[in-house]
Amino acid sequence: MPVPKGRGLVSRSLLRENAYRAIRDAIVDGTLAPGERLNDGDLSEWLGVSRTPVREALARLDQNGLVQTKPGRYTIVSPLDVRAVRDAQSVTAALHELAVREAMPNLSEVELDAMREANARFAVALRRTDVDAALAADDDFHDVAVTACANVALRTVLEQFTPLLRRLERLRFSSLSGRGSVAQHDRIIALCEAGDTEGAVSATRANWQTLLPLLDATPSDEPLADPGSALPPNS
Repeated sequence: MPVPKGRGLVSRSLLRENAYRAIRDAIVDGTLAPGERLNDGDLSEWLGVSRTPVREALARLDQNGLVQTKPGRYTIVSPLDVRAVRDAQSVTAALHELAVREAMPNLSEVELDAMREANARFAVALRRTDVDAALAADDDFHDVAVTACANVALRTVLEQFTPLLRRLERLRFSSLSGRGSVAQHDRIIALCEAGDTEGAVSATRANWQTLLPLLDATPSDEPLADPGSALPPNS
């Protein structure tokens, strides 16, 4: 039997995806700081992979705005750009509204319970000032509708732009508790349970728009500094 021509492609794809997610997460959580130079060799050693998946991951991160590359010169972690984050917020908010609208016919008690459980974890994490757990629970809450709507294109775009918002939440808003989000999430759940599509979409919009006043307070041409870890804003 001939050896299949596609042999090895899956493992390479997984290596590339794992490298991308590891570097992306390190940028989002501040392990790799804005302006920091990224060396292929150092990243390869850290991740335990060859330079090829690292370079492919960096090319993807460049497209997503998380790194900046000058071929043959350097690759750095992108400085936080208010204009880029504003654009990402606009797209992300609209897609989460669409996710809720398309998910409504598919929401059963199972999905509603998953939303309640995620929001409960979110509230506990906020009380404990556990940033990682709060962000994970917030992601899990919103992901219920994203999964239920079964729109692959929507998820793909969200995966591109959400890291820009999560990075901002960590690096800029250290004074924001985010506790208002718990009540906003509860309202979204109640409206979904009641079958009120327009109400749930409106509540989702309000939830994501709480980031706007914070963006408005910062000039678009002013880079955002790194004051350390922060609790998430009302998203």
